Amino acid sequence: MNKHYLSSLFAPRSIVVFGGNRERPEKLTPMSRVLLQHLESKEYKGNITYLDIAMKGTLGDLAASRADLAIIALPIEQLTAALEVAGRIQCRSALILSIGVDAALANKLHSIAKEHGIYLLGPNSLGFQCPKSFLNASALGKLAQPGGLAVVSQSGALTTSILDWAGKNGVGFSAVVSLGLNTAVDLSQVLDYLADDANTQTIVVYMEGISNARRFMSSLRAAANSKPVIVLKAGRKPEGSKAALTHSGNIVGSDAIFDAALQRAGAVRVHSMVQLFAAAKCLSARYLPMGRRLAVISNGGGPAVLAADHVNEVGLALAKLPADVVKELSKKISAFSVIDELIDLSQDADAAHYRAAVTACAHSLEVDGILVILSPIAGVDTGAIAQTLADLQVTVGKPLISCWMGDEKVTAARTILFKAGIPSFRTPEAAVDAFNHVSLFHRNQQLLRQVPPPLSQLAKPDLEGARILIESVLAERRKVLTEMESKALLSAFHIPVTKTILARSATEAMLVANQLTYPVALKIESVDIPHKSNVQGVVLNIANAAGVRDGWQDMMARVAQLRPDAKINGVTVQNMSGKPLGRELFIGITTDELFGPVISFGVGGVMIEVIADRAIELPPLNQFLAHRLIDRVRSADLLGAWRGAAPVNREALEQILLRISEMVCALPQLREMDINPVIVDEEGALVVDARIVIEHSPAEPGNYEHLAISPYPSDKEMEWPLRDGRKYTVRPLHPHDAEMLQELVRNLSPESRYFRFVSSMRELSDRMLAKFTLIDYDREMALVAIYRERVPLGDGSFSESEKIIGVSRYVTNPDKSTCEFSLLIADTFAGQGLGSRMMLSIIEVARSRGLAYIEGLVLSNNHNMIKLMRSLDFEVKKYEEDPDFRLCVKAL
Repeated sequence: MNKHYLSSLFAPRSIVVFGGNRERPEKLTPMSRVLLQHLESKEYKGNITYLDIAMKGTLGDLAASRADLAIIALPIEQLTAALEVAGRIQCRSALILSIGVDAALANKLHSIAKEHGIYLLGPNSLGFQCPKSFLNASALGKLAQPGGLAVVSQSGALTTSILDWAGKNGVGFSAVVSLGLNTAVDLSQVLDYLADDANTQTIVVYMEGISNARRFMSSLRAAANSKPVIVLKAGRKPEGSKAALTHSGNIVGSDAIFDAALQRAGAVRVHSMVQLFAAAKCLSARYLPMGRRLAVISNGGGPAVLAADHVNEVGLALAKLPADVVKELSKKISAFSVIDELIDLSQDADAAHYRAAVTACAHSLEVDGILVILSPIAGVDTGAIAQTLADLQVTVGKPLISCWMGDEKVTAARTILFKAGIPSFRTPEAAVDAFNHVSLFHRNQQLLRQVPPPLSQLAKPDLEGARILIESVLAERRKVLTEMESKALLSAFHIPVTKTILARSATEAMLVANQLTYPVALKIESVDIPHKSNVQGVVLNIANAAGVRDGWQDMMARVAQLRPDAKINGVTVQNMSGKPLGRELFIGITTDELFGPVISFGVGGVMIEVIADRAIELPPLNQFLAHRLIDRVRSADLLGAWRGAAPVNREALEQILLRISEMVCALPQLREMDINPVIVDEEGALVVDARIVIEHSPAEPGNYEHLAISPYPSDKEMEWPLRDGRKYTVRPLHPHDAEMLQELVRNLSPESRYFRFVSSMRELSDRMLAKFTLIDYDREMALVAIYRERVPLGDGSFSESEKIIGVSRYVTNPDKSTCEFSLLIADTFAGQGLGSRMMLSIIEVARSRGLAYIEGLVLSNNHNMIKLMRSLDFEVKKYEEDPDFRLCVKAL
């Protein structure tokens, strides 16, 4: 409905400055002096007014000073007064340039800003730059060059370093934002703005911490959905928790969880400033890779092999040209050249040879990126070859990266590459690293587009039974479930477990073993003993009753000696798995302080911590994510044919992971879980041992507030009739609906398209389509009406297809209590009552989320829409900012 709510901050049309007395520069703060110098350069074309915090006058005088943005650069003791004045003159945003503001004063400033409805960047911020509008509202140094790269940093010092590096390397920016400690406008909100900013093509983030993981993930996913996001995070914590009660809690560290969260959000993480600069250099280039196959062209074998080694280390693939392309290229290069996985042009390579090789790679579908390496061999014209790359760059159509090795002989050549916008590196490893981090963006986009429901398509679990079991354990003031309780909980979600019965004496154990049939296993049962093998509390493959009796007695004696303090409930008797060639694996749950529950998977057994082969993923999972989680561990190779054993049933393993995901989503009380081992072979998977830790949770079952990623709301699906008797289904929009949504827009009449988008466009742009289809169900909702059409074929059969015939959506406003709606109905289904049903459905969802009002803008000449709004009890009133629209509002 309106521009982004932070437009008044980052794209102000008018500014008021509280910077102190300009006629007495000795009284100004260092930041004020720098700021005033920037603003007085007259480059910014908006209106700037300089005010004093002691300003007085009538309400009319104050109103005349109103501006979009107030910039405050005053001593600490004057900050609250200045912000109060900014509030009284109705500034929509404010920036406080300061350092050293403590938490107490920061909270007071936040309260003043909230009271006046001001979006406050600061305190402790060094400000921001928007080079395209020539606005330097910062103490970060001179204004950067304009470009498509945005930088958001929680460190002012690091921000200035990035700007200094960029100036030397010709990198331009759409925005540079320094957040600092205790700022009110936080990282998530800035990401929201940049995701919507047409001038920003790529976002680089430096961060030290977050306070709200769900809001951060929501904003990061929205940003990464439309443009590449590169993240450098400092302050990695040590792995594991001293208070953990399971293997999961001990082996999964917070930094690994952060890594998994970034991948799931579609962002790319770097681990050093060197990698950040390298990625930024590549991102400022013309193209982004669509895959991970890198062609390496060199005039020497050594540098090319170094590049190939690093390609292998980081998980990239060397691109291999097709045979016909190799044959044709061989005619144009030196007879001493070698073309295999590497393209070695030999030491007598000249500019024409390089041109032929780069052109061949550019036209090959087998190549996603090109790395050109040059060693300054005697007689080689490094500048001519650089100029060749510069001439080719605009026609290549894929990432082109250079590595001009050496120093003195290639300085002039690097200048040519620099001016052409071709990223250049000094070593093959650095160049490969840069391509790797940028290409990860494409791979992580696959994860971003996975939006699983909380429950899979498998048989419905016994949720009520599972919740009763958990509540009964919590009622006993226990946190750790016994092995039998743990397996009962798993069984409620249809996870296959070994039959397990508790025996409290040797005689009971023998009777149980006779019923279960031999061989059996005995395990000590005690909530005080988390790892049974540590006290020799496991005996396997017992073949007869005498062995059960002796095993019982020996085990109880050992445990009494090693853990005299432990309360022993007895010994469990259970069947052996019956899978002698099965692989022992591990599935676990741990709960991160910020990101909530996390699912881990890897090799199992008693040496799980030592082997440390694991991968982690945030729930909810679907088949794609479960499959990928398995593939990411080193032990995935063991799941194929191995030492005479047949390949395992991976589908059974994936189903257990989906079931674990269901447990995590449905049961917010789950804190930690070990399934170790789960044994899998060609016939299926079976859980042999399990341990579960639970806690009281403030999250209500079914609202999924304990998850960092909101699941697909599959419970909102309903079937409705049209007036002519046909039926359609209303359900939440899914990312896979993009093609159907585009088709709906293409088939609209020009009038309908204009009424919805206030534009004559014929179809949605890629950026709009991504924005409309990959949504965060936590803060917005889009419902689609799906019509299934059956068309008879000539042979008497029918062809079925689906199409979207209507869309209604709302987006929550920054105040978190109101939302903005939109509605679109296919022309061929007008007059069928579809518009009313779609609006009523979206209103009901907004009401269920606790929103107070729903509102939207409708063109004044869209009489049918205005009539519909009135029939649904919307108040239709004038829109003061634009007379061509009407504002429709309804209380929920």
